[in-house]
Amino acid sequence: MRIDIKLIMKKNKLITIAIFTVFVVFLLKSCIKADIPEIESKQETSKSLSAAEVKYPGPFKTIEINGVEYKQARGEIGIPGGTLHTSTIGEGPKTFNPWNAKDNTSATIGELMFDGLVSTDAYTGEVIPHLAKSVTVDQSGTVYTIKLRKGLKWSDGKPITAEDVVFTWNDIVAAGLGNTSMRDNSLIDGKMPKVEAIDKLTVKFTTPKPFAPFLRQLGLNIAPKHILEPVVKKGKIAFDSFWGVTTPSEKFVTSGMFRLTKYVPAQRVVFKRNPNYFVIDKKAQKLPYLSNYVIYIVGDLNNEVLKFEAGEIDLLSVRGGNVARFKELEKSSDYKMYNLGPDTSTSFITFNLNRRKNENGHFYVDPKKQLWFNDANFRTAVDYAIDRENIIANILSGVGAPLYTAESLSSVFLNPKLKDGHARDLNVAREYLKKSGFKWDKYGRLMDKWGNIVEINLFTNAGNTEREATGVMVKQDLAEIGIKVNFKPIEFNVLVGKLNDSLDWDAIIIALTGSPIEPHGGRNVWDSSGALHLFNQRKGDQLITKPDLRDWERELDRIFEEGASTIDLEKRKEVYNKYQEIVYNERPLIYIYSGLRIYAVRDKFGNLQPTPLGGIIHNLEEIYIKG
Repeated sequence: MRIDIKLIMKKNKLITIAIFTVFVVFLLKSCIKADIPEIESKQETSKSLSAAEVKYPGPFKTIEINGVEYKQARGEIGIPGGTLHTSTIGEGPKTFNPWNAKDNTSATIGELMFDGLVSTDAYTGEVIPHLAKSVTVDQSGTVYTIKLRKGLKWSDGKPITAEDVVFTWNDIVAAGLGNTSMRDNSLIDGKMPKVEAIDKLTVKFTTPKPFAPFLRQLGLNIAPKHILEPVVKKGKIAFDSFWGVTTPSEKFVTSGMFRLTKYVPAQRVVFKRNPNYFVIDKKAQKLPYLSNYVIYIVGDLNNEVLKFEAGEIDLLSVRGGNVARFKELEKSSDYKMYNLGPDTSTSFITFNLNRRKNENGHFYVDPKKQLWFNDANFRTAVDYAIDRENIIANILSGVGAPLYTAESLSSVFLNPKLKDGHARDLNVAREYLKKSGFKWDKYGRLMDKWGNIVEINLFTNAGNTEREATGVMVKQDLAEIGIKVNFKPIEFNVLVGKLNDSLDWDAIIIALTGSPIEPHGGRNVWDSSGALHLFNQRKGDQLITKPDLRDWERELDRIFEEGASTIDLEKRKEVYNKYQEIVYNERPLIYIYSGLRIYAVRDKFGNLQPTPLGGIIHNLEEIYIKG
């Protein structure tokens, strides 16, 4: 889960968004100073990891050379060549089509290969032009005029034009092709923006009304019309299967800094620099500096650590249990550690609240379990039974904090009243169960009021040892209030299939990514028609009918409409506080913990400038191997 900017309209003037406005200047002074929000930790080693120092390098510049308007990078002059080796957990990508990416690995690969009109400045959080040279917003706040840079090229040498932008928005996003979250998050009062080409390099977007998150929505990856138009004409099935994982590398046409050159299933994905990329350094050398970028596919977190220790990968997200050891060895090793503050993702357990039947007339969820899962008292009891402090102490080694809200601890929209949640209390948990007629047999097993023993199946993705350990502890916690849990780690792609396709699951432990500066990206989770409304999931493009919705789901729909159309920052916070209160009280997702984003990176790399907003390698095109 993710984006926003507060526009100040000046009378009779257009606002040119070249190096932007107000929202983040107010909001993210802390990022420039690196005053990262703190998490109280019981582990001394984690406290000794100071926040990454962040110095704002100034704005990007546009430099015209031989009729091409390049974006000039801000880092020091580097050395071309070399390879950066990274890793991902699980089975690997499900697709190389970025507009159909639904898993994190596929989406990450898409970001390497394709660019959007705008991006987010990793230091300030401002929306800044990327493929666009400039963005202007009229006085009404509904008309956005985009000027593309001159001389932009696809990796096959064809020009990137306004027609590519219009095609992406009208023929892919608005048509609901690929990942429908793109459409969900762009709807304004149920309508898509009107998108039209003014000339070869100018595009006009018109929204039905002012829409606070829209600037960041312009960061959607732009598609090559000359490649994808014939595929789009064949329909959704053809588009969704295009650029699958068996596609020959020479078939890819990209705009990003890298092109995919080799994929070895379950082993690695290899990329080569795109010579047509439009970013240059201060000596007018084309970027990226790196010749290659490799993502190794590792089975689990333990294998990832072993690969880093063996020197096979160059950066590692250090989990809480390993922080002390890595910190102790840092001075005598070839890596440096970075603390980027509280995680921007949220980890939780969720129950399947689906009350519908499948195409064969059978309920997706066992009817007796439906009654449990749809009972807010049952969900609240589970919440009070989970021992978050114990999970943090034993799984994260103290490097983390309890989480109770839908907004991460790093979010500027975090509801301060809910931040500290509540203490674990088994007596309170039992009282909530009693309210709904649950009772216990002589063996201490929980029964519903009809005498059914409460037994549930809990899943998570195998290989993520942190979630696997969390599942074991949740199983033990719930046993203390008489709930029998069958905990089953399964392959990630199988888990996604249960969530999106078969819908046959009871409970799942998983996490969602998010943005610390824009809650609207979570609309695809909280809106009842959202593609990630996982606790009451629709199947495919099938919309959930309003009669099937709970009152609080309808209220969440309304709140996200209101939040997107509210421009004033403080008023937006008030609106999004309400959604967090609903989620806290109804508990469709029961949040567990927030970790710290701690990384170990080889010290051979230059221009490494991690920031809390941008992450560890936000300026990948500038990173180089020192001589």
